[in-house]
Amino acid sequence: MKRRLRIGVVAGELSGDTLGAGLIRAIKVRYPDAEFVGIGGPQMIEEGCQSLFDMEELSVMGLVEVLGRLFRILKIKKSIVDYFKQNPPDVFIGIDAPDFNLRVELALKQAGIKTVHYVSPSVWAWRQNRIHGIAKATNLVLAFLPFEKAFYDKFNVPCEFVGHTLADAIPLQTDKVAARDTLALTQNKTWLAVLPGSRNAELKMLCEPFLKACQQLAKQNPNLGFVVALVNQKRREQFEAAWKEFAPELHFELRDGTARTVMEASDVVMLASGTVALECMLVNRPMVVGYRVNAVSAFIARRMLKTAYVSLPNILADKELVKEFLQEDCTPENLASEVARLMSDKGQQMQQDFHEMHQWIRKDADTQAAKAVLNLIDAEKLLLEQEKNHEC
Repeated sequence: MKRRLRIGVVAGELSGDTLGAGLIRAIKVRYPDAEFVGIGGPQMIEEGCQSLFDMEELSVMGLVEVLGRLFRILKIKKSIVDYFKQNPPDVFIGIDAPDFNLRVELALKQAGIKTVHYVSPSVWAWRQNRIHGIAKATNLVLAFLPFEKAFYDKFNVPCEFVGHTLADAIPLQTDKVAARDTLALTQNKTWLAVLPGSRNAELKMLCEPFLKACQQLAKQNPNLGFVVALVNQKRREQFEAAWKEFAPELHFELRDGTARTVMEASDVVMLASGTVALECMLVNRPMVVGYRVNAVSAFIARRMLKTAYVSLPNILADKELVKEFLQEDCTPENLASEVARLMSDKGQQMQQDFHEMHQWIRKDADTQAAKAVLNLIDAEKLLLEQEKNHEC
């Protein structure tokens, strides 16, 4: 009887669970009876993945939190490695969570098991020497963005550009009217989306310049409305306190957990640097990026960062499409001036560039990732068959 394809897979957080579920579905198109085992969340489990541990055990953020769970995490890592050594899969796929998965991949690759790392760590941006460790641990890296593959190619590390799942999920044209209806926003106003970040430290640094920029803009345009996307109740309370302190005369529409819809409903976006800038590019709204960190972090970052830009749209284009106001340049005056400029010319050139870049990275990532994994397995099977024939 023909042996079923067996794939090991570990995801460490919810975003990885989503990627894993899409990858499993795409592999099953070609191998409907394939087995998947490792660590996954509810979406992967629903697709038939056997999870040996609760994924929540790996979803730990922050140095103190990790140290508190280190013994347990190391125990899980050893158990996973031992399990796959005793039950070798056709391939092992670590999805993101590089601190955990690259260690597992290294141990399994040394044991003769093919390994894939899905979602490249940001080695192109900082700590570039990490690429040598990635090369030792993996047979293949699956990258979201084309410049990531170009970086790996420079070091002769096998890498496939599979496209970005966000680019697949977000349509090329988004509906501003429908988004405003969803958020109960007036249709006949100009709306500025304000996204001051998702972390406590980000709001501490950015609320003041963002709010004061809104003050200046409100004086210039009485028909301008402000809608704010906040990730949770804690960030809402933090923003409300800053609002009361810095701009109590203004009105802000606050929405929880709907950043994409808030951007879709807006005419222009003012946001903190991060993955949300890529999402804003895909939603195709003109934006300005602001960011501040404490002086020590800024000192270290400036010496470690290897890219000319910090926002993903600029890195992807390899030029300044989006204005980035960082540290001392992140002032209310700079932010307000750029928002006003984007509103006056509608950011048309920026939106045209965004549309083209959306198409660059819209590749049906689940299918492309599955194809790359299966090509690696097929190449290995072919090599084994050739070795057997040679022995005969």
